[in-house]
Amino acid sequence: MGYLIPIIILFFLLWLIVLRPQRRRQMQQLNMQDELHLDDEIITAGGMHGYIKQLDDSVLTIEIARGVRVRVDRRAIAGKVQPEEPEAEPEAIEAADESPQTERAES
Repeated sequence: MGYLIPIIILFFLLWLIVLRPQRRRQMQQLNMQDELHLDDEIITAGGMHGYIKQLDDSVLTIEIARGVRVRVDRRAIAGKVQPEEPEAEPEAIEAADESPQTERAES
């Protein structure tokens, strides 16, 4: 009976640390797959990038190149590509490039 309490605590910690976050990620993945729209840029589990051209219940048609369309299962969609935000160039780098370089004087 003394060994039962630590085993129960270990199973609770396993559920809390591993299983619960995994279930949350799985639900986020399913929600993302349900919220896909036409012309969304996606990436498949196999690594192909493309744009959604047709949506059916369980199959999507994606365009991976101009005129090349592929049918994939909705569950094969790994993620939706977010548009990249342009990064502003730091002014410190520009200032360093413009400053004259000093040479070491040889004695």
